[in-house]
Amino acid sequence: MAKKREDIASGYKWAIDRMYADEKSWSKELAAAGKLAEKFKIHEGVFTQNAEALLAALRDRDKLWQKTERVYVYARMRRDEDNRSPKYQEAESKAAALLAKTSAAMAFFEPEFLTLPEGKVASFVKEKPELKLYGHLIKRMLRQKAHVLSGGEEEIMARLGEVLGATGDIFTMINDADMKFGKVKNETGRLVELTHGNFSTFMESRKRSVRKQAYGAMYDAYIKQENTLASAYSYNTKTGAVTASIRKYPSALAQALSPDNVNTKVYENLIMTVGEHLSVLHKYMKIKSRILKLDKLEMYDMYVPLIRYPERRISFEKAVAIMGEALAPLGEDYKEKAVSGALGGWIDVYENEGKSSGAYSFGSYDSDPYILMNFSGKMKDVFTLVHEMGHSMHSHYTRAAQPFVYGGHSIFTAEVASTVNENLLVRHLMRKAASEKERAYYIWLYLEGFRTTLFRQTMFAEFEKLTHETVESGEVLTAAFLAEEYGKLNSKYHGKAVVTDERIAREWSRIPHFYRAFYVYKYATGFSAAAALSERIMGGGDEEVSDYMRFLSLGDSADPIDLLKIAGIDMSKPEPIAEAIKTFGKLVREFDRLTK
Repeated sequence: MAKKREDIASGYKWAIDRMYADEKSWSKELAAAGKLAEKFKIHEGVFTQNAEALLAALRDRDKLWQKTERVYVYARMRRDEDNRSPKYQEAESKAAALLAKTSAAMAFFEPEFLTLPEGKVASFVKEKPELKLYGHLIKRMLRQKAHVLSGGEEEIMARLGEVLGATGDIFTMINDADMKFGKVKNETGRLVELTHGNFSTFMESRKRSVRKQAYGAMYDAYIKQENTLASAYSYNTKTGAVTASIRKYPSALAQALSPDNVNTKVYENLIMTVGEHLSVLHKYMKIKSRILKLDKLEMYDMYVPLIRYPERRISFEKAVAIMGEALAPLGEDYKEKAVSGALGGWIDVYENEGKSSGAYSFGSYDSDPYILMNFSGKMKDVFTLVHEMGHSMHSHYTRAAQPFVYGGHSIFTAEVASTVNENLLVRHLMRKAASEKERAYYIWLYLEGFRTTLFRQTMFAEFEKLTHETVESGEVLTAAFLAEEYGKLNSKYHGKAVVTDERIAREWSRIPHFYRAFYVYKYATGFSAAAALSERIMGGGDEEVSDYMRFLSLGDSADPIDLLKIAGIDMSKPEPIAEAIKTFGKLVREFDRLTK
């Protein structure tokens, strides 16, 4: 049973009072930020007139966002400590209102900026050298110029924004509110309500009958709704295609990749390179089949652990020590800061009544890079700690080196830093394993990371490309078409050792990320980049570590592809993906040997 928050020692709670000494200080900044939002409107219709006015607007923009971010982050983290607290529910609500107010106050800025001719912007920068700081931001905004509509058209698009996002809301309501999966028997024979939350536990059951029953119940519920879900997904895809056409993009894919300035070839290289190396995944499927003593794998066999290694309870202090050892290849400064941060107020460690579930790395530009956890003393918690610390250390180095305007990260690069840490941890555990069985266990964990992230997310990416191209060619997405094409992809990726049944052919209907089109490929590219970078770090020397540390310090000051080139990885080419798969293949061969 979870403890009351007051019963947890202060040393295991994040030192959030470093942000604000008391609630009065927070309320004061909330009010100050609100006044700044109102004042920001003085720049409307004025800031494009001369270089000094533009600089003043950009500086005020940073100041307002920085205060708003700090106010919101504090309130949200306080609420996450205990979601039942009316005091912090109210604070978070006030902070969210400030966030909306700030966004509304700034709505005029980018459209108005884009009315400036590029030559005029260049002359402003020449006249006022302080504007050079904003060079990358300006370049990023100007890139969108060809896709910005007239003022009246932009107003129409803005007013339609809620409507255009309706398909995602419809899916969420069907998926999370309306759908019921019934009751299934667990391993002890007790009837349990099947939910999204416990489905993965059932899929890991040692009893095949339990897995099969839960799998059937889950997918049969989606089959009953497949026509409605196909309609929702079809219109979601049409929305992307029509919006891209209106904004003069060659495709929905090009529009989705545009904010990160990622060429569509990066997406295509991922699918092509993974597709060329699927034989190594097929080999892993055969090994799974052998270990589980099955002639053929069903899709409900995919998540059952292949190696059972005794869980031993790990104290938080021991977990931090393991983390320090694993991250040592990144240098003494990185290791020392990660360990001292973990033990010195960055982390809210244990579960308490009302606390938010899961884990995340958060914080504002001028706060510690805080981490929320619900540490239970298992090895998976060590992986969570190391993963979230990757995000927090990325934030730490970025905020120390970059101005506020570049103090964040794109999703494309953010998951690289966390996954590099996980890669280093699993390599450390493999190296320190006391027996072949223990080493095989850690190899299996690593292989599953490859399977579920690099291969599975690429399969999703290929499906999204297919569905959008189908709609863009004027064809219709029906439930039958989606099931047929998804089933083909599932067979292609998993090989002959795995049965593709009518249920898995409907998996497309339960993937929430499909309603945020062309997003999942970032997981696959991030994992590939992290695998290649960890290989480079472990096999290199000071120069390789220095390149990576520089990458961590650059934040959002350049486009993601350029940032990763500085780290030593060129994701515009297929080589990093091929290198990652090469590592996977080498581990598959070792795992095969160790489990025979």
